[in-house]
Amino acid sequence: MRVFTIGFTKKSARCFFELLRKSGARRVADVRLNNVSQLAGFAKKDDLAYFLQALCGMEYVHLPELAPTQEMLDEYKKQRGDWEAYEVRFLALMKQRRIEETVAREVIADGCLLCSEDQPHHCHRRLVAEYLKQHWGEVDIAHLG
Repeated sequence: MRVFTIGFTKKSARCFFELLRKSGARRVADVRLNNVSQLAGFAKKDDLAYFLQALCGMEYVHLPELAPTQEMLDEYKKQRGDWEAYEVRFLALMKQRRIEETVAREVIADGCLLCSEDQPHHCHRRLVAEYLKQHWGEVDIAHLG
């Protein structure tokens, strides 16, 4: 199973959609808690779904069950929390939600996990991909940026 990840921050629309189009992913699985923020630009939910279909022939699905809670986000972002503590809390949240059992493999397979962070090293999309690989086994993860 292939799983891609991407963030839209610090990318032009051209770069973002070209990365997706060239990846071979069949859908984008939006793992953001808030996908309608004015700060998201071309990556707002309805606009993104339109652009993905029109430019890439890709599906769009929102999976808020793969997002952190608002409290976790606020603590990490607004209060400048520690990444390691955030990671531990988010991994526990995925375990509590039993995402390996509740998220359909068909939605993740050949899909691309989307979040806002530019790079995956301090983003929950990487944690989701790695968690699913740990529980599902043969998952090949490719970070598009």
